[in-house]
Amino acid sequence: MKFLDEAKVFLKSGDGGAGAVSFRREKFIEFGGPDGGNGGRGGDITFEAVSNLNTLIDFRYQQHFKAEKGHHGMGSSRSGAAGKSFLIKIPVGTQIFAEDKETLLADFTEEGQTITLLKGGDGGFGNEHYKTSTNRAPRQSSPGWPGEEMWVWLRLKLIADVGLVGLPNAGKSTFLSIVSRAKPKIADYPFTTLVPNLGVVYSHDREFVVADVPGLIEGAHEGVGLGTRFLGHVERCKVILHLIDGTQEDVPGAYKTIRKELELYGQDLIKKPEVIALNKCDSLTPELIQEKQADFKKQTGKKILPLSSLSRQGLSKILENLEEHIFKS
Repeated sequence: MKFLDEAKVFLKSGDGGAGAVSFRREKFIEFGGPDGGNGGRGGDITFEAVSNLNTLIDFRYQQHFKAEKGHHGMGSSRSGAAGKSFLIKIPVGTQIFAEDKETLLADFTEEGQTITLLKGGDGGFGNEHYKTSTNRAPRQSSPGWPGEEMWVWLRLKLIADVGLVGLPNAGKSTFLSIVSRAKPKIADYPFTTLVPNLGVVYSHDREFVVADVPGLIEGAHEGVGLGTRFLGHVERCKVILHLIDGTQEDVPGAYKTIRKELELYGQDLIKKPEVIALNKCDSLTPELIQEKQADFKKQTGKKILPLSSLSRQGLSKILENLEEHIFKS
């Protein structure tokens, strides 16, 4: 299934049905009074968050959603039926923005959450409604009230426990494929991952979700590279796993580049707890690993854990650190 995390759609709730003009027509009743019923209410536009979706790809093929109009009123004081509402199912983690892409209208963070975004128009009145003591045979009725309509943006921010970040080719996809059943594309060149991938990790009778976010580069907060939209998938994570390629020369510099982008992006990403891993240690000697750890500690003041996704060196320690942040009471 293709991944799509942003889509623009048109919504329109149903118009109300028109009221009817009708009079009683019964045998031996010469002057039957008005009995035109009211029109039915138009259908609503409602959104529901479901757990079995993780992409907005369906909205690439259908962009217009319209609820049913209310039915017209009828004689014998019969009101028109209400129009059917339109239920739109979206992935958990979807946000709905106005057409300006800035005004947040709804945020779906839990499965089963529903929001009626547009209400249908009220039905019009039939002539029975206008009967008074002085106007016993009104021929007046009113049309239904129009429904609401608007263009909105749907934006998906994956809900995961762990957000994998790092420069391109840091080994994030390999890590995800080792700890979960996810099958991301893996190759030895930058920007292999072009869309976020999700994987479920089972560890110590527990499970948690890891999101592999495409490689970030300097200027990502301004849309450089793969853009800011992928940074949004880190917003809802409980902890960040920062992978750094241990085979490169400037390990602290790589760390600082990503941390700067997280800080400039905002949304308190810089404040999230993090676990830092020196990846691809299977290509390094133990002495070189210790030397890089010491240099990293000296320049950043933070601890970096050795890791090799391929040989599973240090993998259990990394998972234990992640669990401490995810399941802390």
